[in-house]
Amino acid sequence: MNEASGSNDVARGGESSPAAGVVRAADRVPMNPVPAGRGTEMQVLVGPDQGASNFVLRRFRMEQGGGIPAHTNDVEHEQYVLRGRARITVAGEVHEVGPDDTLYIPAGVPHGYEVVEGPFEFICVVPNAPDRIRLLDEGR
Repeated sequence: MNEASGSNDVARGGESSPAAGVVRAADRVPMNPVPAGRGTEMQVLVGPDQGASNFVLRRFRMEQGGGIPAHTNDVEHEQYVLRGRARITVAGEVHEVGPDDTLYIPAGVPHGYEVVEGPFEFICVVPNAPDRIRLLDEGR
């Protein structure tokens, strides 16, 4: 309940002021395709547009047969799996992950995703810092 207006921003689908914090329904945040992936979309649930200066909270959804090929990023990733199953390769080691599994992927470490049971969905927290994805050759 927004004390000043006496309204419930979440119920209306609105969002409160970044200066006062932000509360909003995740299903109101658009999913955007991830160009490097197949059958992969991402939402920025909380980020700079909501006033977050240190971290970005994202949700990824990968459909059956989807994934992201081996790549590196300039920033670390902390991830929490919500549903589905995937084979995730981190630094050349393959892990099969599912709901309630967590991952830490350091900056610069090669990693990739292959959906085993879709949809595969996870939360990913990254620093609010410049990032670049670098796709790796299949043979590397």
